[in-house]
Amino acid sequence: MLRIIYMGTPQFAVPALKALINGARPGQVLPEGYDIATVITRPDKPVGRGKGIVFSPIKQTALAHGIPVWQPGSLKRPENIEALAAYQADLFIVAAFGQILPQAVLDLPRYGTLNIHASLLPKYRGVSPISEAILQGETETGVTIMLIDAGVDTGPILLQRAIPIAEDDTTGSLTIKLAELGAGALLVALPLWVQGKIKPQPQNEQLASHTRMLRKEDGEIVWNRPATTLARAVRAFTPWPGAYTYWHNKLLKIVSAYAVASEAGEEAKPGTVGMRKEHGRQVLSVVTAHGLLVVDKLQLEGKKAMSADEFLRGYPQIVGDVLG
Repeated sequence: MLRIIYMGTPQFAVPALKALINGARPGQVLPEGYDIATVITRPDKPVGRGKGIVFSPIKQTALAHGIPVWQPGSLKRPENIEALAAYQADLFIVAAFGQILPQAVLDLPRYGTLNIHASLLPKYRGVSPISEAILQGETETGVTIMLIDAGVDTGPILLQRAIPIAEDDTTGSLTIKLAELGAGALLVALPLWVQGKIKPQPQNEQLASHTRMLRKEDGEIVWNRPATTLARAVRAFTPWPGAYTYWHNKLLKIVSAYAVASEAGEEAKPGTVGMRKEHGRQVLSVVTAHGLLVVDKLQLEGKKAMSADEFLRGYPQIVGDVLG
């Protein structure tokens, strides 16, 4: 019996857990006899204005399938390491858990700790690989099944799967795709690893790149950047932190937008709002350092999100103003 402990928190980690619970898909074979001893997730936190406690997606999934949940907080504490060792697990599996595991934890399972990382390592190590791939204009990304070592996403690679990034992909939509891709990749890699049929491949450090935790202020649009860069930022920062600017001291969120070339005579100050017709409807166009950012959906502070056409009917005075 292969004893597994699964560690994860957000929605990204759910498909892989469900795949383990439901067993192999056609053509995929899991090790004979395995058991998910417990699911470890981050402690519950109050959410929203009412500060109500909402369980993490992983906790909800585990409880719905009758799997014990453990929320110990930091796994660096000696008492938690001791409690973890008591499970006598053969393998740990990690997906967007949100903690760096100390070596004392990594040394516990005989088959090590597998991680599902949402990039084609060694590119985009760290906490924001999906948004960073969009920001950098990548046309392809993927998932990596790797062995965790003491570094941050530096361990050897067991398996990778790649998918294209669609022109309209946001971090939200791409996360869903990569979560499913990761679940399938895990089901392939897991039995091969346990049976000794995969040789871990070290990462090429010369090709490594890193990401950082996104902050709310990262979403503020700087209009003296190229339109193509800003269009990627809108997609990368959806759903969080959101791409936004200011109009008359009110926050104005750009929900969806795309870049086009400037037309003759459009040499106004970056941030200047214009109006144009696209596909038979009115849209906002904002001057940037190079090209126009065409906004087709936006949300003014205190209002619902609406199409640019609807927004212009309610706020025609925005045309000619400078945002920011």
